[in-house]
Amino acid sequence: MSYLRFEKAVMTNLEESLRRELLRTNRSGAYSASTVVDCNTRKYHGLLVVPVPEIDDENHVLLSSLDCTVIQHGAEFNLGLHKYQGNNFSPKGHKYIREFDASKVPTTIYRVGGVVLKKEVVFQHYEDRILIRYTLEDAHSATTLRFRPFLAFRSVRQFTHENMVASREYTPIDGGIKTCMYQGYPDLFMQFSKKNEFVFQPDWYRGIEYPKEQERGYASNEDLYVPGYFEMSIKKGESIVFSGSTSQIKTSTLKKLFQEEVEERVPRDNFYHCLVTAAHQFHKRMPNDDRYLLAGYPWFKCRARDTFISLPGLTLAIEEQDYFELVMKTAERGLREFMNGDPLTVQIYEIEQPDVMLWAVWAIQQYAKYAGREKCFEMYGDLLIHMMTFITAGKHPNLRLDDNGLLYANGRDHAVTWMNSTANGRPVVPRSGYIVEFNALWYNALKFCASLAADRNDQESVDELEQRAALTKQSFVDTFVNEYGYLLDYVDGNMMDWSVRPNMIFAVALDYSPLSQQQMKSVVDICTRELLTPKGLRSLSPKSGGYNPMYVGPQTQRDYAYHQGTAWPWLGGFYMEACLKLYKRSRLSFIERQMVGYEDEIDYHALGTISELFDGNPPFHGRGAMSFAMNVAEILRTMRLLEKYSYQK
Repeated sequence: MSYLRFEKAVMTNLEESLRRELLRTNRSGAYSASTVVDCNTRKYHGLLVVPVPEIDDENHVLLSSLDCTVIQHGAEFNLGLHKYQGNNFSPKGHKYIREFDASKVPTTIYRVGGVVLKKEVVFQHYEDRILIRYTLEDAHSATTLRFRPFLAFRSVRQFTHENMVASREYTPIDGGIKTCMYQGYPDLFMQFSKKNEFVFQPDWYRGIEYPKEQERGYASNEDLYVPGYFEMSIKKGESIVFSGSTSQIKTSTLKKLFQEEVEERVPRDNFYHCLVTAAHQFHKRMPNDDRYLLAGYPWFKCRARDTFISLPGLTLAIEEQDYFELVMKTAERGLREFMNGDPLTVQIYEIEQPDVMLWAVWAIQQYAKYAGREKCFEMYGDLLIHMMTFITAGKHPNLRLDDNGLLYANGRDHAVTWMNSTANGRPVVPRSGYIVEFNALWYNALKFCASLAADRNDQESVDELEQRAALTKQSFVDTFVNEYGYLLDYVDGNMMDWSVRPNMIFAVALDYSPLSQQQMKSVVDICTRELLTPKGLRSLSPKSGGYNPMYVGPQTQRDYAYHQGTAWPWLGGFYMEACLKLYKRSRLSFIERQMVGYEDEIDYHALGTISELFDGNPPFHGRGAMSFAMNVAEILRTMRLLEKYSYQK
């Protein structure tokens, strides 16, 4: 039995199949995404979605979909599926699906009368090329396949509509054609491994609708251009490979290339292997060999905070120290450029946010646990000193170290923490002043750097850092600990935020905590009672004012719910680390049960990965982006922590 396999009953039930999405990436920024029945439900869906840096920094849908039609005895059976306005689905090819298996290579088996056709799809690593292999497994008479490509040539954030500007020109090439709808875009090369006939029959398919965009309160329909169709015969047992790419390829190599790509894939036969594959999907390698981690799919870019929070889980937790070092090499260049006031040469967004360096120190701290403290200082000691000096010297434009040892950041007018939703240009949660996780991270950074200095017998640095840490510790307790046993979320002058939020969990989970054992237990207890869900910690307690746990409706409505009660798995990772830190092996079974709530998601939304966030109330539906790096990372890191504590006596 396959881990990600669905029978006919699920595939033909559109209520079940349309909510299950499938993501493939090339680890260089391009991706392919749709539902398991190949019916696009988001404007971000497409068979070939690639960056076009000559136009902007967004991805662009070139090839939206490819409909396959089986022809026997003059009868045509179209296996495609599109949703049109008025809740009309056509041509309803999903009814021919017999089974679907995504454990290694997404594979769909269609049965049309006596014809059994297998379709397998891969995205070539580090190339903007989608490959589809069609194999005729059974047929009792002559069979012909017809392929109709649906073209968009537009940004993932826009729609295309019928117009007179789109070019209808195409050029015959080896095994197919190349075409380009608009100036500035790359050519789209569509080729088959078998000789075929291309019939030029240009038309616009109008009123294609994307229900996920409807749910989000956006415009939701567009027209797609079909230049014609490819047609070829196929014999029983024969395979034909399609290539859709921004570059031409020798069609004689397609079958071999497809098989090589299949052999590189690791079977997603359990929860861990699914997450490892998901972790690799966030990789982004640039032509100059810079390495990044994308914050998520389908709309996120590389963001600094997300990079450092995700980095240990997406690399060290799966024993990929080399990729940690490659990403850090690129990120370090960006951090130094920012600190030196130089123009950024890296494609990392929001590196100026005040907590980014604090998270960078935390990520390096995780590296020290994995690679050893000596290796850590050899690799990143100079960077650590640079960042700590930059902060203590008050050089950051929005991070001030006050005389009480606490860090102050102004977040009244612009969101400066991970709770970054805005409405009408203002932060929905205006966290400002002394922010609880900023100062927990700062105390942890001081103690970690002091321990590294002690390793080098640098007593002067140890004394200075320990003195700073002692002051920060006392001020942290005086400022954030309240009489109800939890921590204030932020304090800005006379303004104190008494909301019960998950940001206090970092003061317990980090290696060095400014809290006493009893204070840490009290924080964990309140998080357990008021914030814990099967999908992570809520962003706000149901007992606090403004609780809004359902991430649904138009954009503004969702903005107000984004951090007001929704649940986040990555926060759950730090919660579980805090539990293990305090209670050791006695909490192992509790945390293993908690992990079941995440595993349930693997075949429910985007197959093999974890959604961006979840409703804070039952049934805790997954929402937002189909795959989110921090969530995958923290679940992987928790699995490694579980393994570590399981072996401890």
